Amino acid sequence: MNDNRPLPPSAAALTLLLCLIWGLGQVAIKVGNQGISPIWQAALRSIGAALLVLAWVAWRRIPLGNLRETLLPGAVAGVLFSLEFSALYAGVVHTTAVRAVLLLYSAPFFVALGAHLFVPGDRFTRNKIAGLVAAFAGLVLAFADRLTLPDGRALMGDLLCVAAAALWGATTVLIKASALRRAPPEATLLYQLAVSAPVMVALSYAFGEPGVFAPTPLVWASLAFQTIVIAWASYLAWFWLVARYRATTLHAFTFLTPLFGVVAGAALLGEPVGPVVIASLALIATGIVLVNRG
Repeated sequence: MNDNRPLPPSAAALTLLLCLIWGLGQVAIKVGNQGISPIWQAALRSIGAALLVLAWVAWRRIPLGNLRETLLPGAVAGVLFSLEFSALYAGVVHTTAVRAVLLLYSAPFFVALGAHLFVPGDRFTRNKIAGLVAAFAGLVLAFADRLTLPDGRALMGDLLCVAAAALWGATTVLIKASALRRAPPEATLLYQLAVSAPVMVALSYAFGEPGVFAPTPLVWASLAFQTIVIAWASYLAWFWLVARYRATTLHAFTFLTPLFGVVAGAALLGEPVGPVVIASLALIATGIVLVNRG
């Protein structure tokens, strides 16, 4: 259904802007964690974004498809979404935003593996295999220096971010392999947000989080950015692009997201970016490009 025309400059510029916004996401999480417990912050983000998506769907009168057909996979996608962001937000507490964005965007590695196993017709190609090898090498390199640290919290933070990437990949494979692939994207997003909100509230209480413990204007601004700009506006803009242009062309841009995230973490938070991080970034970005070309 995608238009095969090349991207016009306006669409390319919008795609680059979205990659920049997503690259800032881990920085915003890091800032928000300074005043709101991580899982509770993720829950607030889902609650706010779900209400915004509901209002958008009602205003535009967007049909949500066959809800009976999509209810079960939609609920499972929502649970995976909640686990993904619980792991990511908790992981960012113990690791840097630079490393979090780097590890999170290893997700295409897990998508390619899962699609080969569960999505008919989506098998390995030479490009995909090369991309998987590059992304895996990037992950191994990223963890090499962590294994020598005496404090295990940083390693735990990294592992949680990789778990988030794997859960993101699992969600993508589920959407590809179930009735959700025929559902309007707004319905799929709404399932993930609406189901994840109560699940993450329950997880927050189960882990005894204090909730909002040190709110400041910067913390609230960070949460608003995550909710309004990332989880609502940027995703709807992405759906608009995917409906009009080739998805493979658009996805090839996503290798820039970890690059923007690394630069943002270094520039805004003063986080270190050493040669190991740069080499890992290059390998993972190469893997993203090769997998999407495949």
